[in-house]
Amino acid sequence: MGAPVVLSRPARRIVSLVPSLTESIASADRDAVVGATDWCTHPADLVTTRVRGTKNPDVATILALRPDIVVANKEENRRLDVERLRAGGVPVWVTDIETVDQALQSLTRLFRDALSWDEPGWLDDARDAWAGPPPEVARDVVIPIWRDPWMVVGPSTFTGDLARRLGWRNVFADAAQRYPHTSAEAIRSRRPELIVLPDEPYLFTPEDGPDAFPDLRCVHVSGRLLTWYGPSLADARAALLAAAR
Repeated sequence: MGAPVVLSRPARRIVSLVPSLTESIASADRDAVVGATDWCTHPADLVTTRVRGTKNPDVATILALRPDIVVANKEENRRLDVERLRAGGVPVWVTDIETVDQALQSLTRLFRDALSWDEPGWLDDARDAWAGPPPEVARDVVIPIWRDPWMVVGPSTFTGDLARRLGWRNVFADAAQRYPHTSAEAIRSRRPELIVLPDEPYLFTPEDGPDAFPDLRCVHVSGRLLTWYGPSLADARAALLAAAR
């Protein structure tokens, strides 16, 4: 975000306001994660102080934890909370991720520059997994992320770029918004070959989602594989391609 971040190295007390980054950091040293949001569900057995949500973190609790650094994300967290934490004397490292390559680069910088840690092994595995070109045969897809109202993945998003790297043509890539509101009728009118239904942020199920598209093929996938950048990147490409085969 253009703000200087003065760090004490190596970081030993970290608060993460981003589920993907919580999982990434905990994979290397879970004891260093002294605080995380209620939405930080991986690793499932992580024991740490919970600091509410990504959009309403408990700033007082975070400051009381005396973190060496707080990690945040431009899309998932609010500038106001970042500014309040910095005003309280805490360095905040803000990531900005809209592509798979940016995710890999950002994670490298996080471990190398922000934390002064060695890179975890899964980061090399993730680089290898996404090194190849997209499949030559592309298919038109829609990726809903909410229902009532319907919202879908649009342009300039991490998930949109990940889909492109899988050989999926996002039929809402020409939308004006990054996560446009739409309708089931509008989705059906674009005649996608595939509706990809993740289990988060909206929990699509075999009964909730496909009912709106009875004449289209729907597949259910892990939202973590589709929207998280972290250890899941090492397996996401193969798992998602297999799910949509």
